[in-house]
Amino acid sequence: MDLFIFIFAAVFSVLNPLGAIPVFVGLTQEDSMAERSRISIWAATNVFIILTISFFIGEYLLKFFGISMDALRIAGGLIIVNSGYSLLSGNFPKRRGVNKKVADDAQKRNDIALTPLAMPLLAGPGSMSLLIAFYQDYPALTDKIIVIAAVLTVCILIFLILRSSHYLSKLLGASGIVSISRIMGFIVIALGIQYISVGALNMLQTVFTK
Repeated sequence: MDLFIFIFAAVFSVLNPLGAIPVFVGLTQEDSMAERSRISIWAATNVFIILTISFFIGEYLLKFFGISMDALRIAGGLIIVNSGYSLLSGNFPKRRGVNKKVADDAQKRNDIALTPLAMPLLAGPGSMSLLIAFYQDYPALTDKIIVIAAVLTVCILIFLILRSSHYLSKLLGASGIVSISRIMGFIVIALGIQYISVGALNMLQTVFTK
């Protein structure tokens, strides 16, 4: 249970589905409730698929390109810290890389569940690198099942949050969403610094033990 809570909190904080509410509202303001539900469930499904693929085959891709896990931790940690800093500033739409040109293009297409909602709005480089690191940190089969269960739970919450985004936007208001995102930003920064420090310490130990 402790591992499940840790993985859930880490993944939820990095994904920050609350930060996606303003973008989702803007892209679906002319859609019906049924269409918003369909987009929400497919966005959550796409996020689960992207993160699961990152979790299981990400390490093999790193080996193919000759990238060490510690280098990934440092690079991913930097991305996560940058994301957390952007959350603290309340600038989550820009943080996710969904600029006006992308938003205008998405509004012209029938399905926005994959792009820009699932990627890069929710499942970005930070979350994918986090899942790749989890694969090595938790090698036991039971641990991997717990990680996938935690990711699935987060994706279910993503569906519920996106489906209720228009209501939540009215209920919380812009200031409420920003306040919650800033709290998450602090957690995300701490998580990123932890991954950077672990990667740096492992590299230093490797250098000094040779």
